[in-house]
Amino acid sequence: MAASRTLKILILGSWFLTLFSCHHPKAVNTSFYYWKTVYKNNPTETSYLRRFHSSKLYVRIMDVNMDDDGISPVPVSPITFKDKLPDSVQIVPVVFIVNDVLKSMNKTRLDDLAAKLVKFVTAKVEQSGKASFNELQIDCDWTVTTRNAYFYLLNKVKLNPALNHKIVSATLRLHQLKSQQKMGVPPVSRVMLMCYNMGNLRKYGNQNSILDLSEMKKYLGDNIAGYPIPVDVGLPLFSWAVAFRNKEYAGISKRIKFVDLNNKNQFIFIGNNIYKAAEDLPEYGLQKADEVRWEAISVPDLQAAAGYISPLIKADTINVIYFHLDETVLRPYSFPDLQKVNNLLR
Repeated sequence: MAASRTLKILILGSWFLTLFSCHHPKAVNTSFYYWKTVYKNNPTETSYLRRFHSSKLYVRIMDVNMDDDGISPVPVSPITFKDKLPDSVQIVPVVFIVNDVLKSMNKTRLDDLAAKLVKFVTAKVEQSGKASFNELQIDCDWTVTTRNAYFYLLNKVKLNPALNHKIVSATLRLHQLKSQQKMGVPPVSRVMLMCYNMGNLRKYGNQNSILDLSEMKKYLGDNIAGYPIPVDVGLPLFSWAVAFRNKEYAGISKRIKFVDLNNKNQFIFIGNNIYKAAEDLPEYGLQKADEVRWEAISVPDLQAAAGYISPLIKADTINVIYFHLDETVLRPYSFPDLQKVNNLLR
């Protein structure tokens, strides 16, 4: 009897240990940003939304910058809708506010901007074929000097009667996360942490300024785990060509594609991710001997980032938003590839 009782105790103890040590995977909701100025239905893009069961699409509505006279904030490159959004997704309108807009704005002008912003967004949402929306996201790389104006603007947006019971969210850059005491916490319901554009784009060398895990680790850790409002995760699905002239930053060449760099009549491969112009290439804005650093994000890069981020977020659900929904951008990333990344976030 004693032996039997001991065995039962051991079995029960083992069962409790197994029960409490089990890893309960998080739910992962997958969405995308749409960052083009014209919305048109695209079979490839729609298939990604459908296969991921995406219930939201984060659509850039406009930038807000000062007018040519530097006097008043105005919409810049607002989106137009050639087609209606799919019935299966809700629209999350996103407005990017250039930080300089906030530098000279008093409360009266911020009140006016908040009202015009909400009115403009509401009209654009209707153009997208949606009767309404549940969330508005504001994107701004605010600084210490513009923090008070930005947070005031966010509060005025939240209080707009047209946004009654709607969520207002904001983007959060890594430096804003790390320097929380200095930068403050935006007065919103949740933030989307931009896990990209974290390196020094203008620095000459073979680094990847879009996503660098060692750089990311300098900012996250306890900072994300202890953030006082829910954190969503933004991951990059884009690439670009960074040009240098005499080892000085010369800009991003949007016309250069990776296939162009493999044209040996135009470019000489130096090593790593660096190429040199073999001749003047005015179609790319390059002179002979200019150097181009090709920055791209591989699936292993995304997997490493997801594996690092997942244990830092204690919520039962992680919302991941990929930047961005574009057939050309999506080409290197199959559905199974991104599903593996999502699985590492669980």
